[in-house]
Amino acid sequence: MKEFIAACVQIAIIPNDIKANIEKSVSWLEKAVKENDAELIVFPETVTTGFVTNLETNELWDLLDDAPGHITAEIQKAAKAHGVHVVWPTYRRGPQRGIIYNSSILIGPNGGIIGTYDKTHPFPMERVDCGGWTTVGNRADVYETALGSIGMIICYDGDFPELSRILAVKGAEVITRPSALLRSFDIWNLTTSARAYDNHVYMVATNSVGPDAGGGYYFGHSMIVNPIAWRLAQARGSEEIIAAKLNPDPLRYVTTGSNSPQVFDHLQDRNLELYRESLKEARSRFEIGKSFYKNKEG
Repeated sequence: MKEFIAACVQIAIIPNDIKANIEKSVSWLEKAVKENDAELIVFPETVTTGFVTNLETNELWDLLDDAPGHITAEIQKAAKAHGVHVVWPTYRRGPQRGIIYNSSILIGPNGGIIGTYDKTHPFPMERVDCGGWTTVGNRADVYETALGSIGMIICYDGDFPELSRILAVKGAEVITRPSALLRSFDIWNLTTSARAYDNHVYMVATNSVGPDAGGGYYFGHSMIVNPIAWRLAQARGSEEIIAAKLNPDPLRYVTTGSNSPQVFDHLQDRNLELYRESLKEARSRFEIGKSFYKNKEG
């Protein structure tokens, strides 16, 4: 990994207006480069439409495209024009009408698509098998770039330690977490910081701000967290850009401001034999308030 500047572009979307949201994003991408010298720019989850669209699944599918396509073309051009890496989160079309993925697309500085991640843990309300619109993804890859090794997760994915751990085991140095998170700041901070610390990776986590078509209002507070769980940058609840320089040697000391060396490695110190017990179906012993899982219960 090289030393580079990562930025979170925290903007409000115009519900379901893909063209306007792309134009706005291109303008803010240019701002992130001009004002922050950003080399990796991460946008919020489903930035082209907003998370809840209030559209029927087929209506949403018709509005979208696959990638590359009209949902990525202008951002690809902007990435190439400015020579930057971009994490571009959007719903995208699957192979048949009605199949929709909640995706995070990594675009390189030549404008090409380096890789696409489809959300592997969609929130229950968005999952097709729970009555929603999103088809579950089944891959979690790490991409070697000129900046370093980058893995991608999306919002609710960050609640699952196993997913970020898989990416870390595959060599991720940076994990991006575009989100449209409506729960508390405490949960947002806790899960993002824990995934950074669990796996000794940088987390670049951009949360949405403002309303979507479903009436949800997102609180922002995007953050960049280093591998010892120290927040390098923290946004507020408004449209803005945060940025931080990522150090390629972040585990030298146990905490920021200390000269005490770090003497442990969470990856190397795992008890692998024990973890086999976690690979079976389970549910909480406590009842949840509202179930979306009727299709999965007996």
